[in-house]
Amino acid sequence: MRRWRSRTALPPLSTRNARFPLAGRSPRSSLLVLPVFAALASLVLLGGCAGVEGLQSEGRARDVDAPLVLWPEYSPAPPGRDENPVALVPVPNVPRIPSGTMADANPLAVLDADIAAQGRKPPAPKAVRRPELHDITGDGKANLIMAVDLDPRISELRVYSVRRTVVTRVLVLRGVLAGVDLAAGHLVVREPTKDPRYVSVTDYVWDGQSMSLWNITLDDARTPQTPRAGGGSP
Repeated sequence: MRRWRSRTALPPLSTRNARFPLAGRSPRSSLLVLPVFAALASLVLLGGCAGVEGLQSEGRARDVDAPLVLWPEYSPAPPGRDENPVALVPVPNVPRIPSGTMADANPLAVLDADIAAQGRKPPAPKAVRRPELHDITGDGKANLIMAVDLDPRISELRVYSVRRTVVTRVLVLRGVLAGVDLAAGHLVVREPTKDPRYVSVTDYVWDGQSMSLWNITLDDARTPQTPRAGGGSP
């Protein structure tokens, strides 16, 4: 009797397991695999959401290079006496002051003698601002603070003290004086910057030997102040 073979007969078990690995596993192992596929599907969905609503790439970060020092083997010499703004320079051709206070000196005579000693012509009286007397050396005696307007923009600030009865210049600065302040014994000089919202603030203080540079910072620019009637410091 002829036996008919079905055209849809399955291949041997060994072949089926090679082509379809899950087909030959136990029901328990199949149940363990299904949650893995579910977890992978969830990660794919979450990954898609993060790509749209989460962190976004802004491209490659800019490379940051360390400063390139040119000629590192060279350094400037310290400023000379004529270049150092805080050098103590006795003013020639003015009387000594035994009292030790600049209140007993003639402000214009001191200024003219100091500038003439530098080989320059004394300024016109209208270019000289009102002299100011304040103790900035902490000895209880007045120092003389004067400013000369060299042109409509550039000015020169000079400070004088009495050192062993000798009238002595203790500070000279030239620049654009946006403001000069006194605060707790500190002399504060304000100068404009390229940004009109800010000024450069240079702070000088007497250290017992000279007017040393204390600090340099930036501060908000001020609006012009109205001069007080009758003179005096603002």
